[in-house]
Amino acid sequence: MTHQLVLVLDFGGQYNQLIARRVRECGVYCEVHPYHMPIEEIKARNPIGIIFTGGPNSVYLDESPKVDSEIFQMGIPVLGLCYGCQLMAYTLHGEVKSAPAREFGKTETNFKTDSLLFQGLPEKGVVWMSHNDYIDKLPAGFRASASTADCPVAAMENSEKKLYGMQFHPEVLHTENGEGMLRNFLYRVCGAKGDWTMGDYARNSIIGLKEKIGDGKVLLALSGGVDSSVAAMLLSKAVGNQLTCIFVDHGLMRKNEGDEVEAVFGHGSMNINFVRVNAEERFLKRLAGVTDPETKRKIIGEEFIRVFEEEAKKIGAVDFLAQGTIYPDVIESGFGDAAVIKSHHNVGGLPDYVDFKEIVEPLRLLFKDEVRKLGTELGLPDYLVWRQPFPGPGLAVRVLGEITKDKLEILRDADAIFREEIAAAGLDRSINQYFAVLTSMQSVGVMGDGRTYDYTLALRGVTTTDFMTADWARIPYDVLERVSSRVVNEVGHISRVVYDITSKPPATIEFE
Repeated sequence: MTHQLVLVLDFGGQYNQLIARRVRECGVYCEVHPYHMPIEEIKARNPIGIIFTGGPNSVYLDESPKVDSEIFQMGIPVLGLCYGCQLMAYTLHGEVKSAPAREFGKTETNFKTDSLLFQGLPEKGVVWMSHNDYIDKLPAGFRASASTADCPVAAMENSEKKLYGMQFHPEVLHTENGEGMLRNFLYRVCGAKGDWTMGDYARNSIIGLKEKIGDGKVLLALSGGVDSSVAAMLLSKAVGNQLTCIFVDHGLMRKNEGDEVEAVFGHGSMNINFVRVNAEERFLKRLAGVTDPETKRKIIGEEFIRVFEEEAKKIGAVDFLAQGTIYPDVIESGFGDAAVIKSHHNVGGLPDYVDFKEIVEPLRLLFKDEVRKLGTELGLPDYLVWRQPFPGPGLAVRVLGEITKDKLEILRDADAIFREEIAAAGLDRSINQYFAVLTSMQSVGVMGDGRTYDYTLALRGVTTTDFMTADWARIPYDVLERVSSRVVNEVGHISRVVYDITSKPPATIEFE
């Protein structure tokens, strides 16, 4: 890795990934590491800057995460955010106390624009606050560079030592000019050059994969999703026909998706070995009569592994098993004292009977939006690169209740209409996820001169930056009207269409 590096040290903050994404969006490479990363390792990585995340603790409690004060003596610029700001003040002998007036949400703030952090930005603006404690006394050599009505130290700095802190969260969209503040830290304080580009990453990755794999054989489970498709494309450019992709078509994909995947990677169109396993009947047989969502997921996961193993045995021993692991998978699977949000199959679970020597994860350093950029850079078609996020169990968790082939076909047709109309309205890039769900509810309808008793289709659309929280998308009524009209007229056995206007939380994005 020849790029300049910024380290994001995680103190358990909910926005750790978002901070890293914002830094990379500014053209600077960064990585998230646990707060107790050893000082010697930090020095060895030679970062141009360090960012402390927020966290749920009060810094003055004995059990709260701390850092070695040496980190502030290395001459490397440090930016503390929320808890990270309080930690900097506390470690350098300032005073942090429980706030007489807690601040949560959007807060009017005054900035000193002679600070490098706020240079070129307005003197007033709204920021996103989230804290119970506040800095009561600044450490020696620091000054306050921002304030609110209830928080005299909304930001602080010791410009001589390149130490900066913000009590608020510049990484969230609710903070006005937050990206500008982070950009100022990166470029004005850290001296960033902006050398993180996807074209450069693609070239370096291909070279690195060639060196690592040599003349070895690589096996990849190709799901047809964005991550595995981009991983396959990258590996194909690096090692060509040394790569075998096994595409398990479980019959639970959206309309035409299996054929679209085969059109890109199969039929000799690329210099790789492509195996498509049509296993719809096998999966549906195991899912017959099953209605519990978690049981569906377990059955599909287990069966996928079994099918993949059976095909892999036909190939024999391989040197590398490739996976489409991306950076959020790694972070969310937990490290250090961070809470495990969820365990990802790409990180924690592997086929039991595949004979391989080593794992290769070519996308391990990338966020989802970066994976899409890489896919475009590598020449993948838009319909794969910008494919809507899709759960591993596929349509099995979007057909509520028991899964049957007939229900799947109904949902495939209805979902395709919804996606077509969203794209036709130019909303496909502004709505982060949208899909249809075939509910188990049936209701009375009227068609022609007769009454019907058919399914209710639910439409779901959300906007989000991180998928941890999401707001329901305000799809124009005329678009929803077209979708409803087309679905009822063109798809059999649906008599009613509804739109879900619940945000996350309290709802999840998927229904099951």
